[in-house]
Amino acid sequence: MLGLRTAARTHLTSLPLRRSSAALLQKQPLISNLRFPLRSSSSIRMSSSDSSSHSNPNQIIEHIVLFNVKPSADLSAVNAMISNLNGLISLESVLHISAGPISRCRSKSLAFTHMLHSRYRSKSDLVSYSEHPSHVSVVTSYVKPIVDDIMAVDWIADDFSGSPAVSPDSALRLTILKLKEGAGEGGKGEVLGVLKGIREKFPSIEQLTVGENFSPARAKGFSICSIAVFNGRNELDELDAQSELANEQKDKVREFLDGVLVLDYAVAAPVQAATL
Repeated sequence: MLGLRTAARTHLTSLPLRRSSAALLQKQPLISNLRFPLRSSSSIRMSSSDSSSHSNPNQIIEHIVLFNVKPSADLSAVNAMISNLNGLISLESVLHISAGPISRCRSKSLAFTHMLHSRYRSKSDLVSYSEHPSHVSVVTSYVKPIVDDIMAVDWIADDFSGSPAVSPDSALRLTILKLKEGAGEGGKGEVLGVLKGIREKFPSIEQLTVGENFSPARAKGFSICSIAVFNGRNELDELDAQSELANEQKDKVREFLDGVLVLDYAVAAPVQAATL
């Protein structure tokens, strides 16, 4: 359960960003040989409110892509993937982008090695990024050959404050939840409410966004998303020390959950992308 901005630190430990990387929100040509469902830009559900988000400074679109790099992948190929994904910050629609290795993955059933986090002002900007030839080229040339699994989620962050660009050396905690089939709207509302209240209980969180995934094709059934930003790794570690309070929050929503994925990620300084 967590948020965003210059340091990631608060998520329920067992429920358990400055422009710098790009995601795999792609159409069918991308990663076509991977063993998981792909999402086209048409699967991003547009709404009448989307056009107004261009002029709404208090709303951003969060985009997360999780990768599992093949154990056999050469280190130089992995570094090239990271560098070229981060280089997509040059695209006009991208407010922030950061890609790199995951520092810790807490999941009993899913394993991911790398993460991409990016932000946009609107869903249409996210589509523009997804369909841009540079993004397609990076995915085809640098991601597809070395990745064997992927998961992606997108959500709208309302009432967003602060800079959409997450500073280098910040720490993030990403929490993605899968609701039980019988949770209903009441259970979903309870989970969202607890997540949104996390920042009040953990003031070390610099930014926190919470929302419902609107792109289900590559989400593996997970639907509730949260990302917390901390000033650095120390602040994130301090969060883990508050286990009693974290467990208290977790217990409030445990009955509605069928799966929990919690990841920690450190935002690295931007690296110039290689020439495509």
